[in-house]
Amino acid sequence: MCLAIPGQVVEVVDEHNRLATVEVAGVRRTVNIGLLDVGDVGAVPGDWVLIHVGFALSKIDEEEARATLRLLEQMGAEYAQELDELKASVIE
Repeated sequence: MCLAIPGQVVEVVDEHNRLATVEVAGVRRTVNIGLLDVGDVGAVPGDWVLIHVGFALSKIDEEEARATLRLLEQMGAEYAQELDELKASVIE
């Protein structure tokens, strides 16, 4: 099962390629935040985003992020599998 999971942008690590370090449940990975660039507004450190297959798909507020994480945690094995896949992913 593939889920979009909430994560918080920690830092932009490659402005040109729009890559950022994002933390999801204690796991930090590099994801592409370029899809969020609309006009002069993009993702910045502190923003919460929904991540799927290495891309931030949308920005969400912290309350929605935390509620979504609680719901995903209740899914058990599927959520654990998604976190394992996130841990194994590498974008450079």
